[in-house]
Amino acid sequence: MRSLLLTFLLSASLALPAPVSADTAVPDSAAQISLSFAPVVRATSPAVVNIYATRLVETQSSPFAGDPFYGDFFRQFPSRPQVQNSLGSGVIVSDDGLVVSNYHVVGEATNIRVVLTDRREVGATVLLADQEADLAVLKLDETDDLTALPLRDSDTVEVGDLVLAIGNPFGVGQTVTSGIISGLARTGIFMGNARGYFLQTDAAINPGNSGGALVDGQGRLVGINTAILTRSGGSNGIGFAVPANLVARFIEQARAGETRFQRPWAGVSAQAVDPDLAAAPGMGRPDGIILTGLHPDSPFAVAGLRKGDVILSVDGLPVTTPAEMIFRMSVTGIGRSIAVEALTADGPVALDIDLVAAPEDPPRDQYEVPRDAVLAGLVATNINPAVTQELGLDLSAEGVAVLRAEGPAARVGLRTGDIVFGVNGRIVETTRDLADALRERTRTWQIGVMRDGRPISLRFRI
Repeated sequence: MRSLLLTFLLSASLALPAPVSADTAVPDSAAQISLSFAPVVRATSPAVVNIYATRLVETQSSPFAGDPFYGDFFRQFPSRPQVQNSLGSGVIVSDDGLVVSNYHVVGEATNIRVVLTDRREVGATVLLADQEADLAVLKLDETDDLTALPLRDSDTVEVGDLVLAIGNPFGVGQTVTSGIISGLARTGIFMGNARGYFLQTDAAINPGNSGGALVDGQGRLVGINTAILTRSGGSNGIGFAVPANLVARFIEQARAGETRFQRPWAGVSAQAVDPDLAAAPGMGRPDGIILTGLHPDSPFAVAGLRKGDVILSVDGLPVTTPAEMIFRMSVTGIGRSIAVEALTADGPVALDIDLVAAPEDPPRDQYEVPRDAVLAGLVATNINPAVTQELGLDLSAEGVAVLRAEGPAARVGLRTGDIVFGVNGRIVETTRDLADALRERTRTWQIGVMRDGRPISLRFRI
């Protein structure tokens, strides 16, 4: 519970008021010397709700569960379901009862209660949830007399813009803090499972703010508070919010009936251009990202880009990390195209890249091991680009991947994302090979898997 609370909210951005004259003058009225966010708070606070979620989690009865040295030796201890409660915030984004919050607040919840500012308590159902973006869209059971926040184009946010963070820190009740946008395009930040592209704010964010609103001076939503950097568990003035432009795509897909967020497929591996790479001919300064690998069917490869080419911008906006490019693609959406400026061996080029879903070729041919068989609880799939994207595998990954490992499969050491390449000396290239190998009548088993690029042998007896 504490680890959940530590990865909580952030802030977004307030637009600066209209420019004023550089001339100085002595204030001649109370109105000129007072500044209040009260009008903005009155307009926006009814759209920010408190969320109470309950989920069942499996806990190990062994005192060594999770221990890096002894944990594997005590996997035979049965796990027990335990009720876990989470507290967070959410933002009403439509009059018909759509609410946006964090995945770590409502993801996998078995019961969700939402408390509005007028003290009404209503149920809610998760329509779409995505652990990687740490976002979820809910539908309220009751939709009468709701206040919804409009979304601002988060690409117009600038460092220094004033913002308000509204949420329910520590469960004390709705609280408003103020600050500025202190950074843009923050990437390489991992808070739980959330990763990607964030707005940074110094508005005070604390446990319980997760899923709350970051709003600007006009009362528009600029981001969903998601995480903080902290060693103490309290706010240190460095918080992160998911930009409103990505939130808008989540709302769009939830209305279209999607239950999982559909990201365009890049089919590339890349890294930021550092000073050493920038010393190459044609590069004046560290700028953009360099392609280190491309899948043959990648839309970037189809458009003519190759390994070693440098992507400088997407839709006129600079990209400095792979996560930033994926964010730009996600905001645009499948079925559309992006304008890419790149530097190739032949010089600068401008390309239109069609955004597509990751191919499902070869077919997954998903296989679930029967309950009475060895490795019960294992669900495996043939690897294709869609699986590679879903599990975060290397572009060159082939064979059979573990989608889910529970019960006996988990106790022998299998994990989601493992690539199974052999069973008792038999080569496994497809799920059918795996099914055939697991029919062997023997008490001694050896499972060969690749995990994080390293081969691992799992040995056990039944």
